[in-house]
Amino acid sequence: MQAFDLTGRHDAKADPALIADDEQHFAAIGQSLEEQIAALNERLDDVRRRPGGHGQEAMDRDLEVHRIGGQLRMLRRFSLDLCLGRIVTESGSTIYIGRLGLTATDGRRLLVDWRSPAAEPFFAATHADPRGLLSRRRYRWTNGRIADYWDEVFTTEGLEGHAALDDQSAFIATLGSSRSPRMRDVLGTIQSDQDAIIRASSRGALVVDGGPGTGKTVVALHRTAYLLYSDPRLGEGKGGVLFVGPHEPYLSYVADVLPSLGEEGVRTTTLRRMVPEGASLAPETDKEVARLKADARMVAAIEPAVALYEKPPSKPTLVETPYGDAVISTSDWAEAIAAAEPGTPHNDARDQVWDALLKIVTERIQRNIGSDPDRDYDADVDAWAEDDWGSPGQEEDEFDAYGLVDEDATDALRASLETNAGLLEVFGQVWPRLRPADLVGDLWEVPAFLRLCAPWLSPEEVTTLQRNPVVQAGQAWTEADLPLLDAAHRRLGDPDASRRRSAKKAAAAADRKAKAEVVSDLISHDDSDMKVMSMLRGQDLRTALLDDSVREPDELDPYAGPFAHIVVDEAQELTDAEWQMLINRCPSRSFTIVGDRAQARHGFTESWQERLERVGLDRIEMAGLSVNYRTPEEVMAEAEPVIRAALPDANVPTSVRAAGIPVVHRPVADLDEILDTWLAEHDEGIACVIAAGSSDLDEGRVRRLSPEHAKGLEFDLVVLIDPETYGTGIEGAVDRYVAMTRATRQLVILTS
Repeated sequence: MQAFDLTGRHDAKADPALIADDEQHFAAIGQSLEEQIAALNERLDDVRRRPGGHGQEAMDRDLEVHRIGGQLRMLRRFSLDLCLGRIVTESGSTIYIGRLGLTATDGRRLLVDWRSPAAEPFFAATHADPRGLLSRRRYRWTNGRIADYWDEVFTTEGLEGHAALDDQSAFIATLGSSRSPRMRDVLGTIQSDQDAIIRASSRGALVVDGGPGTGKTVVALHRTAYLLYSDPRLGEGKGGVLFVGPHEPYLSYVADVLPSLGEEGVRTTTLRRMVPEGASLAPETDKEVARLKADARMVAAIEPAVALYEKPPSKPTLVETPYGDAVISTSDWAEAIAAAEPGTPHNDARDQVWDALLKIVTERIQRNIGSDPDRDYDADVDAWAEDDWGSPGQEEDEFDAYGLVDEDATDALRASLETNAGLLEVFGQVWPRLRPADLVGDLWEVPAFLRLCAPWLSPEEVTTLQRNPVVQAGQAWTEADLPLLDAAHRRLGDPDASRRRSAKKAAAAADRKAKAEVVSDLISHDDSDMKVMSMLRGQDLRTALLDDSVREPDELDPYAGPFAHIVVDEAQELTDAEWQMLINRCPSRSFTIVGDRAQARHGFTESWQERLERVGLDRIEMAGLSVNYRTPEEVMAEAEPVIRAALPDANVPTSVRAAGIPVVHRPVADLDEILDTWLAEHDEGIACVIAAGSSDLDEGRVRRLSPEHAKGLEFDLVVLIDPETYGTGIEGAVDRYVAMTRATRQLVILTS
């Protein structure tokens, strides 16, 4: 099958002399793809036939299946259109650039991965700086065949080769094409200014600042794929990359881009997804409450709040068991609490403290075995309270005369302690299980607690943050609570995890016991001449049979991190407190930060440098995008005055094209007629109706969104309903500006 389908106005480009080399090369690519797909299918079958295995072996097998499956999906999805274009160098070499690298069986390089250094001139070359190129050709693929292509010649020598020059660049042509429900990658038309940002170092924080339509999201997504390919410090085994978007419609819109770039392992999320309560968050209507909770210091208040629940008792504790009694001194309690490993979440550390405490009590009771049966433990409690008499530190050989109990007796004693009601009650007070929502709720319902944890708050501010626990019981958390809930989840951990571990431990013990009984029964009833079952007495075989080390792990939080790099789109909206959610997940402070200060709904009066240094980032580099590739001149002419009225210094980009369609102003009553007419006249493309308070609806080729959820998206036709109702001040101006600049072809403004 030929790769080219240049009918209609492209007949002039169908000259065999212009495309002969490409057709020959594509034939080789097609053959190589068939061979690779067959080989990968065979390899996948082999891996799937392997025994499942256990532990690391099973994980490695599953990872191999996933990796091969990803390669197959990529090859089947694109076939020949893996090829983006070609370059001809000054040395006369022709290099074909692909979504991934491809080598023929004879070792010939058929495609160079777009992320490799050899491919960089394809994206970076300009007439001012050709990067050693004579010419560049870009393809537009439709249904697996080339529907158009564009040649650019950088030197007079390039004219000597076969080239089809066109007065319309590939990039401008792509901008005019119809939109689809999901964003398509634009690899073949990445511009040199965008490519420089995509390939920038991952060290430190890179800020990409640009107005609407400048390709910030394109840069963010392609940079994610590039860094995973080029930077060995960011691989999945070393933390990987987290991509953070502003809202769910945005994540749905860009969902196909990273897989199309060869990366399926990137975790994408919104801030809301990071906490269990995120789905139910309501808007915070009180601006003063929102301002106070946006302070990064409020996130730091979680630590002293937890510390108030991790204190030893003020007096010794008497523990009574059927095997003997013991007194736990205050220094014993302190020793047990010190067993919690630094950085361990509170609820996870609870098990560590409990184990340390049981060890102390078990040893204490064992030492007391054989001592005076009439011993006065009440007197011991008084003595220990006065001077810690008998605390750990006495030489163990003082108790040797009494003899220590055997291992089975120790296990029985420990089992008794684990269910000791008195000990459990005291331990529950010393190190209680804490639920994140309860901890944060206490801050807003107990003024004294909030004052202790956030001493910088004034009495009036403490009162402002309080909520009525009776009136507001069970109400949804607000968006302003998100960073505190996240900090509480990270600091406390899962309150039910230790219960699950205890249940697994008990099940494992019962399993071992049952297996041991089976082994003993097999041996005792073996009447064979060879006494084959006696082999079960061998330690290695018994260990293998009784092994319970392979257990299903607790469900892991996919967004907990730590991550090696985080990419944040629409970053201008993040509060100081929300930034802590991301910084705490990225110890390396390696970020790509994409945004536009003029699109910040709550204002952004400082510089990026000032904002990011305040929240804890350093090594900040700036990169700017100033060309609007998406929004036509006609739309920008009406949108620019809207934002400049509120933000005179807004970074309004310059459009590179005109759509030839004026902005239309009509009454709201004409909405249905406008949509029906547009749908009838356009077989392709997506329209969006944007209205204040609108629910997110997908009606085929027509979307309905609120101004907030339109951010980061783009549509062929945008219809604004009563834009003056979007709000007042900066917030209203930003929402109107953002909504207007979603249009790639036509904007209609309807008013009541």
